[in-house]
Amino acid sequence: METNLTVAAIQTKLFWEDPQKNYAHLEGHIKGIPDEADLIILPEMFTTGFTMAAEKWAETLEGETVKWLRFWAKKKQAAIGGSVIIKEGDKFFNRFLFISPSGEIQYYDKRHTFTLAGEDKAYASGENEGRIVYKGWKICLRVCYDLRFPVWSRNTSDYDVLIYTANWPHTRIHSWDTLLQARAIENMSYCMGINRVGTDGSGLEYPGHTAIYNYMGEALAQTKPKEEGYCISTLSKEKLETVRKKLPFLADRDHFTFLA
Repeated sequence: METNLTVAAIQTKLFWEDPQKNYAHLEGHIKGIPDEADLIILPEMFTTGFTMAAEKWAETLEGETVKWLRFWAKKKQAAIGGSVIIKEGDKFFNRFLFISPSGEIQYYDKRHTFTLAGEDKAYASGENEGRIVYKGWKICLRVCYDLRFPVWSRNTSDYDVLIYTANWPHTRIHSWDTLLQARAIENMSYCMGINRVGTDGSGLEYPGHTAIYNYMGEALAQTKPKEEGYCISTLSKEKLETVRKKLPFLADRDHFTFLA
């Protein structure tokens, strides 16, 4: 089990509904991530932007994007993750893929589809919990709008890291900053929020504000607003466990069962 985990978050513009341009552009960012990184996270729908044209751009787990992620995970010897459009049966999912250097796929399907943009009509709501294990670290995967629903992200399984990949617009960025810190504090967990920059095909502007917080809601690393780049931080399992023992707030959490 790794006692430290070095995580990197890439903040980038996305080319609207153009996977090939996005692959090429993201490769430049990935190449620049230091070799010590254990984990690299990309924004939500990093191949297309936040499009509702699910049927047109959907892939399978045998598709080009998974092959591309596997290539770079192996080359960088780091897990790589971010969400893409995946089709299973007759349903489309906004799926957070998490690919390890060995090529193993773990994933989470976005549960809270963004009704304001009609995402609920284009994509099915996910049903899996999104709890995974990597290098001995328990990680909880979430996507964008999930951030507004604290019960769904509640730390009932003693996870160590909570990750949100997103396309979160400028008009509501104060909520993004505040809620990321709140999720870190209430769950006594490291928390990463990865957001894009630039303007999408719907005319929405994205300011970034990608950040990594510790279990007290303190920023460990942040990107510059509106600029492409990355932030990186080494997370300490020892420090996390020490604080949880000193401040055992999670012991007093409510116990509940999800019914749907």
